[in-house]
Amino acid sequence: MSKETPCVAVCMIDPKTKLCFGCGRTLPEIARWHAMDSAERLEVMALLPARMADAGLAQVAGSPRRA
Repeated sequence: MSKETPCVAVCMIDPKTKLCFGCGRTLPEIARWHAMDSAERLEVMALLPARMADAGLAQVAGSPRRA
């Protein structure tokens, strides 16, 4: 079963912030993503733009895709 994801296929973790350069998720969030229910995934996704901005990471252009 596919689930909505913020992944943009730029999978590298920033050593300073511990956030993915591509999507802004943490490694624990990435690891648990498919176990999260839809509400939890949407909650995390709502936080990502501000999280990336606060960390000084540029968000990669593109919309969330389905994995």
